[in-house]
Amino acid sequence: MEDQSLQQEGYFGEFGGSFIPPELQEVMNYLTEQFNKFKDDPEFKEELSYYLREYVGRQSPLTYAERLTEAWGGAKIYLKREDLNHTGAHKINNAIGQILLAKRMGAKRIIAETGAGQHGVATATACAMFNMECVIYMGAEDTRRQALNVFRIELLGAKVVPVDKGQGRLKDAVDEALGDLVQNYKNTFYLLGSAVGPHPFPTMVKHFQAVISEESKRQILEKEGRLPDAVIACAGGGSNAIGAFAHYIDEPSVRLIGVEPDQAPTLTEGVPGVIHGFKCLVLLDEQGEPRKTYSIAAGLDYPGIGPEHSHLKVSGRGEYATVTNEEVLEAFQELSRTEGIIPALESAHAVAHAKKLAPGMNRDQILIVNLSGRGDKDVEQVYHMLRA
Repeated sequence: MEDQSLQQEGYFGEFGGSFIPPELQEVMNYLTEQFNKFKDDPEFKEELSYYLREYVGRQSPLTYAERLTEAWGGAKIYLKREDLNHTGAHKINNAIGQILLAKRMGAKRIIAETGAGQHGVATATACAMFNMECVIYMGAEDTRRQALNVFRIELLGAKVVPVDKGQGRLKDAVDEALGDLVQNYKNTFYLLGSAVGPHPFPTMVKHFQAVISEESKRQILEKEGRLPDAVIACAGGGSNAIGAFAHYIDEPSVRLIGVEPDQAPTLTEGVPGVIHGFKCLVLLDEQGEPRKTYSIAAGLDYPGIGPEHSHLKVSGRGEYATVTNEEVLEAFQELSRTEGIIPALESAHAVAHAKKLAPGMNRDQILIVNLSGRGDKDVEQVYHMLRA
């Protein structure tokens, strides 16, 4: 009965759970037990706080985008600057949290999946700092799109394994990483980067990414004396969005808005299904298999979504919208020109939707846009797209 109760923890409404082979379930049960043991342990929390402050560079600023606010009219725009973290994105928050847990569990080998490469860079960074073997699975297509991040990962001492099965994208990288874990679970810790997968991963990733909304809530109260009217974040697997939403979920006055690519509209067109060992809204083809997806932002190219996002959508607490590639490229350029901030293509999805929303709001209303990462990794790709 203990095993069953451990699995029940991982549900958000009907979504979540753990649909994996029995030998892997034992590993997940142990991981759940260790996570629950350490997440509130004072010594663990102190060490995590130390590295987030001294290594990652937290807290990240909440920047008032004055010129963008002027240009769009309507609501005040604030940017939560996860792009200023060490390694350039929100992914490092979770990587540091999980590597500290892996260290306590005695793991010697770390594996991870990556799409845009930012989680791969963050994981390789954490492994370099703690002297652990690191293997990163990445879709072969994504290794081409994100060649600069592949080099960064290798420079940090990790091994990149290109995955050419399927579409050679994020889903396929997750498949391979889970296969590795099944084979090597006795000495391997899977440092999963998004709020997906079997329990406890979605809960664990949310826990380590919730620092985003913990800070932004405190910061906006200091700056404006009240909560925002909406928080907007891009949603692929859902880690930056669930971190940006976490401390506002119980604040009904705050709208929670996730933004997806129109060619990977999981929360708009998805149906309940099981993918990668958990139940969520998922895009399925006519054969009932995960549908082929595409996004110019490699980190959003996933046919499923975190189970808590699925629950937020179905329950009506969260709102989810899509934007086109053209809108994303325009937002990428506009933020660069207007505020001197080059966003990641993933983050530009959130900016693109904010541009639609802000003009219809009052000047005393507030939007927080989670700027999940910086655009260094995307500049070459965008250069070619704009000149195609």
